[in-house]
Amino acid sequence: MSAIEFEIVSLFPECLDGFLRASLLGRAIEKGLVAVYHTNPRDFAPGRHRSVDDTPYGGGPGMILRVEPLAAALDAIAAARGPAHRILLAPSGRLFRQSLAAELARRSRILLVCGRYEGVDQRVALLCDDQISIGDYVLSGGEAAAVVMMEAVTRLVPGVLGCGLSAEDESFSAGRLEHPQWTRPPEFRGLPVPSILLSGDHQAVARWRRREALRRTRDARPDLLRDHPLTDDEVHLLDGLDSDSSRD
Repeated sequence: MSAIEFEIVSLFPECLDGFLRASLLGRAIEKGLVAVYHTNPRDFAPGRHRSVDDTPYGGGPGMILRVEPLAAALDAIAAARGPAHRILLAPSGRLFRQSLAAELARRSRILLVCGRYEGVDQRVALLCDDQISIGDYVLSGGEAAAVVMMEAVTRLVPGVLGCGLSAEDESFSAGRLEHPQWTRPPEFRGLPVPSILLSGDHQAVARWRRREALRRTRDARPDLLRDHPLTDDEVHLLDGLDSDSSRD
């Protein structure tokens, strides 16, 4: 059995095909570390036309995904492959963060319900264990959100990344952005690599990287510092950075 299984409930599963064949997620599937199953609720819709949506009660624009085909799809998945943690991808859900990705990576089976059109019947949410949003914007469907979540969760599965420390040292893993990175050549169009990175002093490099990560977080994402306040040592590091800047 794979380390983690994703069940995707979507009217347009073909939207995911290219992504599932490529890059990190595709390699994880090839290695047997991750499995992804598609279920189309249209296959469970009643009538000759397999209608999955209807106008909203109370009036209003757009069409709403009906509860019956989605509920039948959830039942069929449970009967075929067992229970899973059911997540409705919805703007009203809690915000997807790195800490939530880590929480989900500890589960063996995750089911993602992709909405479409104007939304889903609220009773679908009651059939799910959780609701999650990937950000404060509107998408035409949940497929893009499903891809984002699968990518973020999969890279935390043991054996997926080439280096076991990579996931621990990335942005948001500890409520901080990652430090900036450079590679060859040492200078390009008058833009040099910071000399500290060429010094060979590993302790100095580690301290410099930590300080740069704090500076980047403070300047670009101060909201992260509200959620994860600076430690006394981090305050000292930033004070040293400000002192250095004032002498330049």
